[in-house]
Amino acid sequence: MTVRQPLPSDLFEELCPSSMVPFRFGDKWSALVIRCLEDGPRRFSELRVPLHRVTPKMLTQTLRGLERSGLVSRTAHADPALGVEYALTPLGRSLLKPMWALCDWAAEHWEELLEAHEAYEPRRLA
Repeated sequence: MTVRQPLPSDLFEELCPSSMVPFRFGDKWSALVIRCLEDGPRRFSELRVPLHRVTPKMLTQTLRGLERSGLVSRTAHADPALGVEYALTPLGRSLLKPMWALCDWAAEHWEELLEAHEAYEPRRLA
């Protein structure tokens, strides 16, 4: 059995630049799930640590959607101790480079994005 480093609970802090990106890969949580799987397969319970803001139902739906799109594979092990693991497929791995480019762009333009969001909110509430 491979020993993996646990995912940190603060992997996606509240002010993560990914929340400011004006477009997404898939649904709201897909890019974060893909990021969690970047270093190898993970069990559902491992994914829940950094994705604590995602309900279990929504995480399940997101994983199923990624599996349906061919980006994530699901492996149910015969040994119950190993359970079910999710991993990026080669197609899913091919998204990592463009995702990191988008994250770099969001970090570079963080102030502009934040200002735009703050300017929009008062207008929206009026």
